[in-house]
Amino acid sequence: MKPIWKVRVKQVVNKGEIRVDINILVVDDEKEIADLVEIYLVSDGYTVFKANNAEDGLAIIEKEEIHLAILDIMMPGMDGLEMCKKIREKYNFPIILLSAKSADIDKILGLGTGADDYVTKPFNTLELTARVKSQLRRYTQLNPNSTVVEKEDTNEIRLKGMVINKENHKVIIDGNEVKLTPIEFDILYLLASNAGKVFSTDDIFERVWNEKVYEANNTVMVHIRRLRGKMNEDSRENKIITTVWGVGYKIER
Repeated sequence: MKPIWKVRVKQVVNKGEIRVDINILVVDDEKEIADLVEIYLVSDGYTVFKANNAEDGLAIIEKEEIHLAILDIMMPGMDGLEMCKKIREKYNFPIILLSAKSADIDKILGLGTGADDYVTKPFNTLELTARVKSQLRRYTQLNPNSTVVEKEDTNEIRLKGMVINKENHKVIIDGNEVKLTPIEFDILYLLASNAGKVFSTDDIFERVWNEKVYEANNTVMVHIRRLRGKMNEDSRENKIITTVWGVGYKIER
């Protein structure tokens, strides 16, 4: 089955000589919701691709350069969680999940599949677009494979057998490159650039997501668990990220 919706509206970003479209994929089997999200994204100048099922959405990703995806979790056939996992096998662009489920365990499961953010339905569309902008800003500034990346002065950290390069978004641990999502990179860079300092989960959330924490959530813990998994922390004798029980996390000098 071919993707059934495709709307292209050009957004030009001036980064020196770089001029590109920013492409967003919206996958939701509820056409009214997909159309509503599209209206707001188009009004902000983004190029929008839409699909009403995961298979069509994956087909779009194979054909187009997608910079961010918004996925509904509850879809017939392949659901948004499984689609998220498949995307993460090949791509690291930001993924925002939409779901009517608001329990912490549902958010943990969603973020655990590789998503960068989780928005519950019904949602404020302006809040969703603000989250889109935040994720895109992080992705375009730090992802070397993105055509909208803006080069900055080299900023490299060497610590505990680890090399973190902010310019090209590369992390090398014990000689091996570790592929991280923009959120995971931001968390690691925050801790490494403040070696020895303990950050609570609220501190990390506010610094990385640029949002105030209004209620307890496990978002940061889920991302750190995923980050530790990618760094093979379980098999390391000297852990890179240290848990300070009852306080937060740090990376020792």
